[in-house]
Amino acid sequence: MSPAGLAAVFGVLAAMALAIAIGFALLGAWLILPFAGLEVLLLAAAFLQQARHATDYERIELDRGRLRVEVAQAEEVARYELEASDVSIDVRGAQVMICGRRSAVALGRHLDGVSRVAFADELRKRLRI
Repeated sequence: MSPAGLAAVFGVLAAMALAIAIGFALLGAWLILPFAGLEVLLLAAAFLQQARHATDYERIELDRGRLRVEVAQAEEVARYELEASDVSIDVRGAQVMICGRRSAVALGRHLDGVSRVAFADELRKRLRI
């Protein structure tokens, strides 16, 4: 969903929560207003957290014996370049580790366990390890 679409969803949800709270306040239950305000603030925090990580990705490129890995998380982008013939691939808990001579890269944190193992197997096959 686009950022404008998410903002519209947030606006509708916030307006509904505040409209219901105002309706109850007009009936005499005015103490609901602070809780509705807190609900809208927590909803905004959840939407901001989701928006911050909405564009996270892990990109792998194999070209002429070089393995290039790019990992974007929140607003940080890390790039790694490894010699494809020197890497080892291990599944360690919730990550697929690509280990080279001088560096190691953790991938697959957005995958479930079965998909993580399948990803590691496919990567080994492509690298002919």
